[in-house]
Amino acid sequence: MQQEHGQIARGASFQESSRAAGIWEVPELPVAFFSFLLHFVWEFVQVPTYAGMAEMSHWEAIKLCMSATFGDIGFALTAFWTASMAARSRDWLLNPGRLPVAIFIAVGILLTIAFEYYYTNVSLRWTYSDAMPLVPPFGTGLSPLLQWLVIPALVIWLTRRHLLESRAIRELQG
Repeated sequence: MQQEHGQIARGASFQESSRAAGIWEVPELPVAFFSFLLHFVWEFVQVPTYAGMAEMSHWEAIKLCMSATFGDIGFALTAFWTASMAARSRDWLLNPGRLPVAIFIAVGILLTIAFEYYYTNVSLRWTYSDAMPLVPPFGTGLSPLLQWLVIPALVIWLTRRHLLESRAIRELQG
């Protein structure tokens, strides 16, 4: 009886750990997590390219960068879901083909152009400093465009590694 009870207890904890590992195999979680980490850093690096950011109080700059980062996560998830529809699978990151990768990056760039245009020309929520090179035809800042060329590639790479490792661990356990 003692041995059976020990096996049941071990089995329950194994199931719990498998469920916890399974949650991290949902591709949206690592996409959001890695997007947060990378975009948050980028937002601070590009502070000098936005007017008034360098003069803001520390806390105000953190809040603004955090807000922009959450927007970037929304862009990343929208781009991921759009690429997933094109690939007809949310697992496209395990073996990223050209089409879903191109869609993932293109959606991020299109959203960036649209939102940057809106915030710099319509709502005037922010403006670029003289340090920001502008890209025609909409006058989008080069830094946010580069952000959506560089970071998505890193997010894909990191997420793929994470998902493959999570699956390998699950297979070793099971």
